[in-house]
Amino acid sequence: MTKYKTAWYRNALAAGAAVLALSATTAGARDLTVVSFGGTFQDAQRELFFKPFSEKIGKPVLDEAWEGGYGVLQSKVKAGQPNWDVVQVEAEELALGCTDGIYEKLDWEKLGGKDSYIDSGASDCGAGHIVWSVAISYDGNKMTGDVPQSWADFWDVKKFPGKRGMRKGAKYSLEFALMADGVPANEVYDVLSTPEGVDRAFKKLDELRPNLIWWEAGAQPLSMLQTGDVVMSTVYNGRITGLNKTEGTNMKLVWNQSIYAVDSWVILKGAENKDEGMDFIAFANAPENLSKLPAHVAYGLPVKAAAEMVDAQYAPDLPTYADNLAVSIPLNVDFWVDNSEELTERFNAWIAQ
Repeated sequence: MTKYKTAWYRNALAAGAAVLALSATTAGARDLTVVSFGGTFQDAQRELFFKPFSEKIGKPVLDEAWEGGYGVLQSKVKAGQPNWDVVQVEAEELALGCTDGIYEKLDWEKLGGKDSYIDSGASDCGAGHIVWSVAISYDGNKMTGDVPQSWADFWDVKKFPGKRGMRKGAKYSLEFALMADGVPANEVYDVLSTPEGVDRAFKKLDELRPNLIWWEAGAQPLSMLQTGDVVMSTVYNGRITGLNKTEGTNMKLVWNQSIYAVDSWVILKGAENKDEGMDFIAFANAPENLSKLPAHVAYGLPVKAAAEMVDAQYAPDLPTYADNLAVSIPLNVDFWVDNSEELTERFNAWIAQ
């Protein structure tokens, strides 16, 4: 073989290898994967955002559910090539991840600018998607007449006999315990910022321990309320309105002393589909699309223009409704970023006793 033919042969082999490598990469490409919190909420997201966006780009959009936990996201990013692209996260997961650099920076030109969002709804690496609340719920068909109106009532097992459901975790549990013990809502985090305040919260939890059933997944308290395993429970507000709509139940919400927070979309650092993920966030949070969500699930909207487009009939069920905001408090994200590890460790030790 002449040197010219040899060179041609080598070039052909190299070109063939490149084609094979490209084909393998294309064949192994993963579809955009969006992760949210499941239940009726994710059902609504699937209809309003996931499926329409899939049709728009002409490719599948996969969706998965998770129950939160910053360590889950950390481990995926540290392992490299995370198998999730866009994830809905709670406020402290957003703050921690932005600080640690495990999320991609967002293209705010595609999102209409940070000014188009409420103050707590826009950051360099997170775009607010919903405003939600944790509140007390009870079955209006089973409990009539004298009904719970505060955390003091939630703790009062003589006045309201029966088990209570609570989200398993230090966050929310400690705040609710202090309000049950008489701490004014607007002073909760001041008290909880002291060692004495933390001790006070755990002491109050001790009182209710024999009557508590802990839940971790958002659908669990709905089931427990329906079956009568608990007479009242902490719940995500949108789940309750969704249940009432889909199953004709009569679950009631107690907005007084509820705690509201913003969930945001993030893109995991190194995500394979980060560009498509950015386009998805822009699509899901576009006012004309996002404004349809409260008709399905009663969550408030961090995008100002979307909130203004919501039909007035849905407003009273939203955490952002003026009357509801007036009797609730915002989650103190900075407090939980600073104290989550220590208080979670203590809470887990308390649970294990």
